[in-house]
Amino acid sequence: MTEPVAEAAVVSLDEHRAARTEAAPITLDKPTAVDDTAAGVDVVDLPGNPLSDWLTVPDVPVLPVWARSRKSVLANVAALGRLSWWHTRYHSVRTPKYLFKTVLLAARGFYRAVVGLWPMLSAQEQSATVKALRAQSKLRPEDIELAARHQAAYAERTRSRRWRFGIAAAGVAAAATGIMLADPLLQTGIGTAVTVPLAYLGRGKETRLLDQAAPPIRVDMSAQQLNEALRAAGLLKSGSGKDEKDLPRVSCTMGPVRDGRGWSVIFDLPRGGGKTASDVLAKREVIAQELGVDEIQVIMSRVRAAKGGNAGRVSMWVADDDPYIGTPNPSPLEKAERFSIWEPVPFGQDARGTRIAVPVMWQSMFFGGLPRRGKTFSQRLLTAAGLLDPYVRHYVADGKGGADWMPMKAVAHRLVMGAEDDAIEALKAMLAELLGEMERRFALLRDLPTSVCPEGKLTPDIMVKYNLPVIFLTIDELQEYFTAMEREDREQVINDLCRIARRGPAAGFISNYASQRPDAESVPTKLREIITIRYSTQVVDRASSDMVLGKGKAAQGADASVLSEEHMGVGVLVTGPASYVTVRADYLDGPAFAALCRKGRTLREQAGQLTGEAAGDVTAAADAAGITVPAIVSDVLEVMRHSPRMFTPDLLAGLVNIDEDTYGDFNAESLASALEAAGVKRTSKQVKISGSNGAGYQRRDIEAAVPAEILLSTGR
Repeated sequence: MTEPVAEAAVVSLDEHRAARTEAAPITLDKPTAVDDTAAGVDVVDLPGNPLSDWLTVPDVPVLPVWARSRKSVLANVAALGRLSWWHTRYHSVRTPKYLFKTVLLAARGFYRAVVGLWPMLSAQEQSATVKALRAQSKLRPEDIELAARHQAAYAERTRSRRWRFGIAAAGVAAAATGIMLADPLLQTGIGTAVTVPLAYLGRGKETRLLDQAAPPIRVDMSAQQLNEALRAAGLLKSGSGKDEKDLPRVSCTMGPVRDGRGWSVIFDLPRGGGKTASDVLAKREVIAQELGVDEIQVIMSRVRAAKGGNAGRVSMWVADDDPYIGTPNPSPLEKAERFSIWEPVPFGQDARGTRIAVPVMWQSMFFGGLPRRGKTFSQRLLTAAGLLDPYVRHYVADGKGGADWMPMKAVAHRLVMGAEDDAIEALKAMLAELLGEMERRFALLRDLPTSVCPEGKLTPDIMVKYNLPVIFLTIDELQEYFTAMEREDREQVINDLCRIARRGPAAGFISNYASQRPDAESVPTKLREIITIRYSTQVVDRASSDMVLGKGKAAQGADASVLSEEHMGVGVLVTGPASYVTVRADYLDGPAFAALCRKGRTLREQAGQLTGEAAGDVTAAADAAGITVPAIVSDVLEVMRHSPRMFTPDLLAGLVNIDEDTYGDFNAESLASALEAAGVKRTSKQVKISGSNGAGYQRRDIEAAVPAEILLSTGR
């Protein structure tokens, strides 16, 4: 393209035309270089061209909305299949009703046929004439003669017609007798051939053989209803006595049309009203009420300029019912053999069933919400993806110390369970180790040439060449640590977490935090505000939702307080300042997560990446070797993970925290009996901790009950 045309894209069109007309007049015999590069549009658009209107190509898509992508075509074909199957089932169960109705219509048709044939059989056209003549009071001779001739003709015609009808009836009776003795298939065919015409004859104007099959649409939506809902929400001006046709209305660029199990519409707010798309999103609950649905069924978002939108364009989808209730979807990770953490992690599905994947590289994540709403299960999905990548090193801390994260002992480089004093010290040591590793990596990356490290960040090649695996830091129940710490320790840990979340991504650090109470005391604002990806399950109110997802997010439509108790594993995912979606997270239960941990250990052993505590964990090594370690031994070792010795009451409390159903009734005597039966021999029944003596256990005594070959494989 020549230089003048390149400049034309940024100047006034009128000025551009005038300049081109003066500089390079168009001729038919000698076209200029500018004409050759104008792509025909500017030439057609010149003033005075009588063909300009006729030759202008409209700037609209050729294909309808549903046919513009392979995904949309497949979705509509699948919907047609579901609709056809629904109609098949609907009419199949009503077949007996249709057969009975057909017989009734055929009977009525037979009656109508007989009633229609009787005037012909009885020669009523002649009878009427004779009766009319006889009714005259005075008959002339010629009338008497005419009446006699009509009477004779009437008698003759009646006899001939009745003879013909009798012969026909006898033939029909003989045929019926023959049909009764014929093959059943022939009987069915002849019966159908006779019944269908009779049923057609017996139909009425309002009679329908088949019921009107209409799939149940719980929500009906039209442009009129949409305008009324927006007007009731104060987003459109009211009438003030004006005619309805004069009221301001939205302009629908698409729909309302059926879209899956709901209605889809894209509309523009009218100009002059002073309302924007953000105002519509803030009125979600009111709009839902006016449409007669729950706000969880209304999915709204702005249409940005990149997709042809503007500040007043809104995309709305209204589901027929709650789209987040039903059988949970299993995680694709459950059956995967390997996964690269550099790829987006499959996380769940939105209301329309679209797969949602979360990119975790260069990110930090925060999960919040009420207890027992699937928060930990959702958080665990992202960590599970890292299990299938052998070049991911896991650091895990669980403030609750329960069973949710225990399988990670097979993989985790560092694993901190609980929020007791020894666990808090282990957490502080783990963060110090991470900060040291982060500074070491930055020093190494700074010294690499730009040809190897052009952006100063970790790359897959650098990761493998220099043995710098991705660091995946997972901390669950943050509030347990912060509430159990002294003020100075708390501030130090918060600062360490902030440094890791803020600077760590460039060095290959992924932060994955979760808390049940994301308030200023439990999880400080300065930590929450630097998190890039946030996910919230149900919370009590909009303020709590904003604490997890970010200030002002509820007003933009990202409100986790609209979720109910039935929405297990459902939450609002915020991936950017203006990007959010309500997601039903994939389901990955405890046994499946434990299986992934075992698979992750095997992958790391094969790649030479099994390090830290996982390499020396005796129970994990036993599991990998197929050797069964008594559950009581495994659980006691887990409770004593950070302590060489422990008092019996503390050990019992830790066991209850791991499995209350199993250890809820244990006391000192039952614990001693169970350990003795598992092969534990105590060298001493008294332990000394921080200058205090008491009944307790030594960890070395518990480890001695593990088979010797396992201890040797872990270097003990």
